[in-house]
Amino acid sequence: MRVAVVGEPAGWHVGRLTARLTAMGHRAATVRWRDLGAAAGSGHERFSPAELDEADAVVVRGMPGAAATDDRLERVIFRMNALARLAARGTPVINAPRALEAAIDKYLSAAWLSAGGLPVPRCRVAQGIEAAEQARAELGGDCAVKPIFGSRGRGILRVRSREEVAAIDPAPAADRLYLLQEFVPHPGWDVRVLIVGQRVFSMRRRAAPGDWRTNVALGGTPEPFAPPADWVDLAIRAAQCLETEVAGVDLLPTADGRVLVLEVNGVPGWRALEATTGDDVTTAVADYVVERAATRPT
Repeated sequence: MRVAVVGEPAGWHVGRLTARLTAMGHRAATVRWRDLGAAAGSGHERFSPAELDEADAVVVRGMPGAAATDDRLERVIFRMNALARLAARGTPVINAPRALEAAIDKYLSAAWLSAGGLPVPRCRVAQGIEAAEQARAELGGDCAVKPIFGSRGRGILRVRSREEVAAIDPAPAADRLYLLQEFVPHPGWDVRVLIVGQRVFSMRRRAAPGDWRTNVALGGTPEPFAPPADWVDLAIRAAQCLETEVAGVDLLPTADGRVLVLEVNGVPGWRALEATTGDDVTTAVADYVVERAATRPT
């Protein structure tokens, strides 16, 4: 099988996955986002580099970011559209662009999950400081403010007053976007459930002393953990709701006995999970990619 992994060659997950696929006897090539190109006309469509055009499956590692220049939006949209066109002609893309778009957007994913009947924290999106302050009040006054696009806990702040909201940006634009989520009291840990097709892996993440955020990147401690069957079912339903095939679902047990879906990560990492549990997640992902590649029309 020919597999194209879209991401940066120096990335840990890219290196692990391409090495494992190669060891299994497949051809694995890394394609940088900045090298992605496309051609259309005369009833034909192709993509570059050739490793992408000829791939039996495409794996997305990292989101299609771009430097903060005037054409940033154009580049991000083109990159997602190119993946969508690849998928439209029958090449399995893991995860599909539609799933990636829903998972990376914290507002959109919360809306999809809520519409699907899954328990999520209440959230509000507001433009401007006055609307943000009203949203904070509607959510009980104690909130987490998050970037709509973000990962690994970066940019997440807890606000409990107007002054703390205003301090987020000393000179905000009138239409500055704020995503506020109700702060949910919890026992100081959450659970990451990694879905790989039909396989499930999991761990618990404890927040660092004095912090409420559990992200390993922010000092959280990963631990082996086998969640109850109904928690696993909830994670699987959340991944399916966002149409992700490989997903990291974060579950939060609350102080009042509920279990909430905090997030569905469409480009999940598994480095800490492998180190903590000893599970060979990389091989599970490689096996799943090869399985999906076999479904490509010939």
